[in-house]
Amino acid sequence: MPIYEFYCPDCHALLNFFSASVDTESRPDCPRCGRERLERRPARFATPRSRPGEDGAPDGPFAGLDDARLESVMGSLADEMGSAEESEDPRTLARLLRRFGDASGLEPGPRLEEALARLEAGDDPDTIEEEMGDALDGNDDPLGELFRLRRQTKSGDRRRPPRVDDELYFL
Repeated sequence: MPIYEFYCPDCHALLNFFSASVDTESRPDCPRCGRERLERRPARFATPRSRPGEDGAPDGPFAGLDDARLESVMGSLADEMGSAEESEDPRTLARLLRRFGDASGLEPGPRLEEALARLEAGDDPDTIEEEMGDALDGNDDPLGELFRLRRQTKSGDRRRPPRVDDELYFL
């Protein structure tokens, strides 16, 4: 049974809502201030431990990600992945991939950004995959073309992170 995370800009807080079944459409009101239709946020599950190449850390787009937390979120997204496959709408797959990137701290590389734009336009995923595979063959860093670690903001640009409400609400 999933727990969904929503953000209330008025409270500047992240709130967790329990659902008895998979529900990717509902947008609850804030139980604290009453703001209507909160924005769904991907749960944060992976954070970089060190920079790639430092202290023997491996290089590549997944270097420094917490494997246990990454595995945990993959499990939580499993139901949505099944829904994306059944949907036959390429836009659903694009939304899921963007949510994964947001939650993991990875951003799309140039090739994946191109593929996501095509999925969002409704192009056939199989055709995109076939063309992308050909373009990535012989590339020195094929994963780097698809994913890269999200750039850190300068310390002066950082905003205060939202408060995390520890209470579990019902969706």
